[in-house]
Amino acid sequence: MDVTIVIPTKNAGSLFDKVLKVIFEQETTYTFEVVCVDSGSSDQTVDIIKKYPCKLYQIPASEFGHGKTRVFGASKGTGEYIIFITQDALPASKKWLQNFIDAMNSDKEIVGGFGIHYTYPDCNIIDKRDLYYHFKNFGEDNTIFQLTDENRERYKNEEGYRHFMVFFSDNNSCVRRDVFEKYPYKDVDFAEDQIWAREMIERGYKKLYCPFAPVYHSHNFKLSEYFKRYYDEYKGLYRLHKFLISSSWFKVPFQIVKHDLDDARYIKNQNISKKEKLYWVWYSLCRNFSRYVGGYLGGKYAGYSRKKQVWLDRHISQQYEQRNA
Repeated sequence: MDVTIVIPTKNAGSLFDKVLKVIFEQETTYTFEVVCVDSGSSDQTVDIIKKYPCKLYQIPASEFGHGKTRVFGASKGTGEYIIFITQDALPASKKWLQNFIDAMNSDKEIVGGFGIHYTYPDCNIIDKRDLYYHFKNFGEDNTIFQLTDENRERYKNEEGYRHFMVFFSDNNSCVRRDVFEKYPYKDVDFAEDQIWAREMIERGYKKLYCPFAPVYHSHNFKLSEYFKRYYDEYKGLYRLHKFLISSSWFKVPFQIVKHDLDDARYIKNQNISKKEKLYWVWYSLCRNFSRYVGGYLGGKYAGYSRKKQVWLDRHISQQYEQRNA
């Protein structure tokens, strides 16, 4: 078997039917299998999976973990390569699989790769901008990243460059089984993919970016959810990079205002009605407040007392909610 595609699921909704349909319609010379690990769906997800020739494994919600569940799913397949995607990541090309594995095979020192994300048509305009420029930054052709004598000092000294070098996303990723079984994902609540990529880069392996293996993946979360998501995200980023969104509470208001102004300039230049522009400015104000306040609390998490950590997780963390649902 050439490829094992692993998809963790829970209440995936009707979109997942389309995801599996597109996967099984891939035009590829590679043999592949699909492993789904469901952690307690109460909707039609399991029925959708059973429509297709997938391997289905069901676990209690309490046993789910972003790292360990993917390791479990990978262990149930035999493919030389393991592709991880999420239940809401829709391959955007019938050559997605072919292009991804061709690129992985281009250099035997490549141990992991990630593909580009396109936004869904209904994506909010802030994420449309941010995702476009985020992936454009990695290049317009297959690009290999490796730590060498030429860039080692920069990697050590520049925080932004470290983030760039180790970025990896299980929304659309591929790993080499022999290396993954030696260095599997860690059992963590967040950023299992980037923790793994950092370890691989620092061990001297190569990482791939493949813009020819695209998926549609974006979200329109409720504004009320962003505070929780940013709290979890920046808690994870501190664990991974020791990154803080702000070094001081006193700087947070100024950072919010600066980001609001940047967004306002962008929104002003969009070809939308005045009413829509006012809405997106308001959206930006709310979201940036969540980004910097939630992110600040998450980034400082490691320095809090255990009692405060538990209180914050119970009242803010989306990861905590999901584990205890």
